[in-house]
Amino acid sequence: MNFNPARLAIARKRRMLTKKAFAEAIGVTQHTITRWDKGSTEEPSPENIRAISRALGFPERFFFGEDVEVPERASFRSQTSMSAASRDAALAAGAVAYLISDWFDARFSFPPNAVPELGEYPPEEAARVLRERWSLGERPISNIVHLLESKGVRVFSLAENTAKVDAYSLWRKGRPHVFLNGLKTAERSRFDAAHELGHLVLHQDGQEEGRTAEDQANSFASAFLMPKGDVLAHCVAGMGLADIIRRKLRWRVSAAALAYRLHKLGLLSDWKYRDICIELNSRHGKSEPNPIDRERSAVWDRVLKIMWSEKLTPSRIAADLGIPVGELRDLLFSIDDVQRDASARLVLA
Repeated sequence: MNFNPARLAIARKRRMLTKKAFAEAIGVTQHTITRWDKGSTEEPSPENIRAISRALGFPERFFFGEDVEVPERASFRSQTSMSAASRDAALAAGAVAYLISDWFDARFSFPPNAVPELGEYPPEEAARVLRERWSLGERPISNIVHLLESKGVRVFSLAENTAKVDAYSLWRKGRPHVFLNGLKTAERSRFDAAHELGHLVLHQDGQEEGRTAEDQANSFASAFLMPKGDVLAHCVAGMGLADIIRRKLRWRVSAAALAYRLHKLGLLSDWKYRDICIELNSRHGKSEPNPIDRERSAVWDRVLKIMWSEKLTPSRIAADLGIPVGELRDLLFSIDDVQRDASARLVLA
């Protein structure tokens, strides 16, 4: 196959390199990079390809594959604080994830999509309706990543070197996709997953965007993770921070998220809520008190263990895809532990 400039752009954005910095790294002019990106000049020489591969950490064969979709219309929560380079890197990760997803789709059957369109409902009502349709009642959700996967959502992890990229979601070929940043606390990641689920059920028509859409997704996430009836049954008016930190484990949310929910449900006055936020920040800062374990994928764990039992390692899968094995590991929830566990079982057997 011929050199694919679109794939070069994906790899460069994954490494957050400007055209100028990339040109300097491989010893060509910035104008040459621009022409390569546009496909308006001769292909890079074999020496250039080797330099590109070394600089970007992508196998040479990656740059000769077919076109890869790059996610569009993704909604990011921190648009104002996120740099364009960070956003482009996260979307480029989505393009690599599409390659991985298609590779596994050709070999496995995954749960069908069961995410409905609920844009006609207000966010809190949509959360109640979805719980009803998924037969969840008002009980706490023990693992939202597993829940999403069981309903046909393809969930990937992001290993971005910035906490300013929260998460994003989108639809592709009729299947919902969610990307979660692994730098966030486990509690924040759960809320991000619920927030992105809110986008998936509320904003399929694309009518709402920007701050309004983000506020709606936040309201949905809060109600979906902390149903009104269950919160009222287990919390009392005027609770202090110590009680909130203990009770948050029931819903596996952050202390801040539970305090906010209690305030919205009228269990904390404006004054009490303000005091709790100040106390929480002064005592714990950005760390989460009474933290929970991080959730990981059940689907990717399962298919990778099957692959491993057939002697198909992550390195071989990555080689078949023409991507760095590090990209595969990062997008599939740091799969080293999965590989070690599967290997141990084979030895024991």
